[in-house]
Amino acid sequence: MSIQAIKLCGCLWLMASLAAPCQQARQFGLLRSLDTGEKVLSLNWSNQSFCRLLAGTNLKDWLAIATLNGGSMLSVTDSAAPFFPRRFYSAYTPTGAVIITGDHIHTTEGDLIIHPMNHATLLLYWNGRAIYADPTNSAAGLSGLPKADLILLTHSHNDHFNTNSLFALTNAGTVILGFSNVINALHPALRSYAAAMTNGSSTNVYGINIQAVPAYNTNASYHPKGVGNGYVLSLAGLRIYISGDTDAAPELNTLTNLDVAFICMRLPYTMDITNAALLVRRIQPRMVYPYHFMGSDVELFKRMVGTDLPVEVRLRKWY
Repeated sequence: MSIQAIKLCGCLWLMASLAAPCQQARQFGLLRSLDTGEKVLSLNWSNQSFCRLLAGTNLKDWLAIATLNGGSMLSVTDSAAPFFPRRFYSAYTPTGAVIITGDHIHTTEGDLIIHPMNHATLLLYWNGRAIYADPTNSAAGLSGLPKADLILLTHSHNDHFNTNSLFALTNAGTVILGFSNVINALHPALRSYAAAMTNGSSTNVYGINIQAVPAYNTNASYHPKGVGNGYVLSLAGLRIYISGDTDAAPELNTLTNLDVAFICMRLPYTMDITNAALLVRRIQPRMVYPYHFMGSDVELFKRMVGTDLPVEVRLRKWY
């Protein structure tokens, strides 16, 4: 292991670059500190292989925080850095039959990997299980990703529901969940995989508890009340909220103890960034990902959420 030390703002940071046997050690480049306390790292990963970034509060205990596609120079923003008194970084090339890029979140049963895809589409990969929400990428765009164990459909609008993608992702073990009108909109060949959920109902699939929560407009008619779901997933000690398309409906104020929240924002179809930020400040998830934000100012949303609460805002590439 090679250790590189740099001095930044009067503080000495140790940055470790781990190399697997017979591999050349990779080096970290500049470590830049933002006004928010976040850290921006650059890595020279010249062999184009995958890169797994780890972080720790000492040089002994490490947790993976992200897996990245390789490239000659990678840049990563560690938005969790402000929540730790100090932060050390390490990286290596992961191996295995299935490598999913995205953020890693540690659980009691292995890492949950969050893989943003497009707009309202995302993949959660945990314990060898692939959980997709609203898969709408083309079948070609799904190449290289695992088949779905669980598919969550929030409603039937075409930016959340795509028959070709559903066919591309399903196999004999896939379970599809959605409101009854969404299930009825499925191709007949897919209905055997599906089960309906109404607001307030819950079920358990592959050891994952899923609760359907309301998702609707309060001041518009694009998403009527009672025909769409958001979801709260509980797995390995984590609670994850996926909003679907919704305004800041009163029922959402009862959401508590969330570790991760995917919050939609896009006028006129869902809440604006102000109401989205206010909702986040009320329910206080440990981490929040703005998504479904086409054209919205997510940097302003992040500033509106602020830094006075223990809420980490993660801005990722959805478009």
